[in-house]
Amino acid sequence: MKNNLLKPLTTFFILLICAISLARVSMPPTQESANLPQKQSTANKSAVSYRPYKDPKTLNVPINWRKPSQSIPYPKVKRLENDLTIRVSLKGNRVYILRDNHVVYTMISSAGEYHNGKSYTPTGTFKIQNNRGSSFYNPKLNEGANYWTSFDTDNVYLFHSVPVKTNGKYNKKEAKKLGIKPSSHGCIRLSVPDAYWIMKHVPANTEVIIKNN
Repeated sequence: MKNNLLKPLTTFFILLICAISLARVSMPPTQESANLPQKQSTANKSAVSYRPYKDPKTLNVPINWRKPSQSIPYPKVKRLENDLTIRVSLKGNRVYILRDNHVVYTMISSAGEYHNGKSYTPTGTFKIQNNRGSSFYNPKLNEGANYWTSFDTDNVYLFHSVPVKTNGKYNKKEAKKLGIKPSSHGCIRLSVPDAYWIMKHVPANTEVIIKNN
């Protein structure tokens, strides 16, 4: 008799436990759980881990490609200043202006996309060239940009603004990628004011150091 009762009771409790488990899975999140901080995405964590310097508190958040990267004034640069260095973190999506190896300004950036583990932007040490201008357009890419400054002798790789379309208007879809992920064909994209500042103020022969991190 006991054995006859035990089997249906065991089955009943197993079904009850399963039903409770399914109900918990299907329940919408409570207000408390909705307010808990969400984990950073792997992409964001990866970008942060590659940055050689911590973002300053004056960095403008959210990112706005129409505005300077920081809420502080750009550093004053002498015409013949030779103690500046531009440090680029490709995977960190940052450009750092250094004076005597100390960061004086941090810029949001997006450099070359990665293909088979390698960026379209070359790594190494370069120098700012005299070649610079207010705008350019590349018909092969159907893309251009404003406020460009070359950092290689062949003028292939540039600092410049977020891209513009054939009609000269900024490509907002591409601009929204600024500071989020590498997204260019090899040049280093900056916000419009940041690109203008480099074009106008950074002297030729300023050292440019480009690394993945």
